[in-house]
Amino acid sequence: MGTPTATERRELAFAGVARQAELVQAGAVTPRELVETALERISELDPKLNAFRTVLAEQALLEADRAAARAGGGDDLPLLGVPIAVKDDTPLGGESRVRGSHAHGPPEPEDAAFVARLRAAGAIVVGITRTPELAAWPFTETLHGGITRNPWDPQRTPGGSSGGSGAAVAAALVPAATASDGAGSIRIPGACCGLFALKSTRGLIATAPYETLFGGLSVYGFLTRAVGDAALLYEVASGKPFVAAAQRDPPRLRIALSQKIPLGSTARLNAEWRRAAEATAELLASLGHEIVEREPAIGPVGLNVVARYLDGVAQEAAGVCHPERLERRTRRLARLGRLVRPAAARARRNEAKDAARVNAIFDDVDIVLGPTLARAPLEIGRYEGRSASYTLNGVLRWVPFNGLWNHLGNPAVAVPAGFDAERLPLSVQLVGRPDSDATLFSLAHQLEAARPWADTRPPIS
Repeated sequence: MGTPTATERRELAFAGVARQAELVQAGAVTPRELVETALERISELDPKLNAFRTVLAEQALLEADRAAARAGGGDDLPLLGVPIAVKDDTPLGGESRVRGSHAHGPPEPEDAAFVARLRAAGAIVVGITRTPELAAWPFTETLHGGITRNPWDPQRTPGGSSGGSGAAVAAALVPAATASDGAGSIRIPGACCGLFALKSTRGLIATAPYETLFGGLSVYGFLTRAVGDAALLYEVASGKPFVAAAQRDPPRLRIALSQKIPLGSTARLNAEWRRAAEATAELLASLGHEIVEREPAIGPVGLNVVARYLDGVAQEAAGVCHPERLERRTRRLARLGRLVRPAAARARRNEAKDAARVNAIFDDVDIVLGPTLARAPLEIGRYEGRSASYTLNGVLRWVPFNGLWNHLGNPAVAVPAGFDAERLPLSVQLVGRPDSDATLFSLAHQLEAARPWADTRPPIS
């Protein structure tokens, strides 16, 4: 094997998780070459993006050499030698869980359970990606870490709270990154950055060492460019056969097109985002699926989502080592959370009732389709210096479609759906009944084959 050229390294970076693993197994590249490629791209491009809080170069190269020895010894691990990044709200042994805050504590004693599974499968952690303070916002801008930017347009946010992961994967600094989703925090960066982004059924991926995340709203997951890459990672993390699901088309499905803004939100759906959902419905109809117009009986569930989200922020703020170091806006958001704690408790008690009412739509349809966001990614600095309540009201007008499914626990996936007039990514959200993650993988695979997106690359890449 010769040393890859700059062009070959760039193509290698965009090859994706599954292909990189195949190349290592075939002896076509070494784990060190994969890790060095990721580190070189981080060094070159991350000054423009600020996706990484820290880079673990020395450790990653050591692990790459160990992975090479394992490959030479015949180990057949599904992720052997593949570099990944870990979001900064996820425990990583020996590293602090900073969560975009000056209030963080000492290093974590061990990896999160699902990260340990990735490492056992051969993955190599090359760094930790940025998140807004306490993973509280759908944009990634903090006093601690500065501004994380979108590789499609550096004057736009990559979303949040998994914004660093979204930017890093979209620019192919790494082929995949971990993420978490408490009210859209996987799907929002996926939509902003043109990525495949699944919030899985609650409970699919272990949350250990924590019993629950963000008051029970959040789940761990991944951001990738391609459906098959995500399927491989979710299969490793959960033990479910998602790779096979992502290699076959689904049966004929009955799909509800839903574009109504949830009750209580003052959001207005942008025409380009509306058209993206309608065009996807037309494409799915051409692929043999039945499209109907139906709206789930959401009712005032949005109020329950907001109460639980605010209570989650309050719980996160109560657990930091140095609460006096939190940003003022975060402290005030946590105060709101403490004030609504009785409402959050009622919301948790009402979860089963809400789920029964909203999920009744799945007695009639298999999938609910709609926009992922109400409009394009926010401009950088849109809420700089603004109060907690002003910022909260503002972002809820941008992301009204996501948090409901965290409250109910359903799987929901953001799938790329072309570009707007400014060449910013568009995205649609597909939602299934609980435990229908495999169906979502199959449907997304079918969409990806009909309307490929993974080879389209952002300007900063």
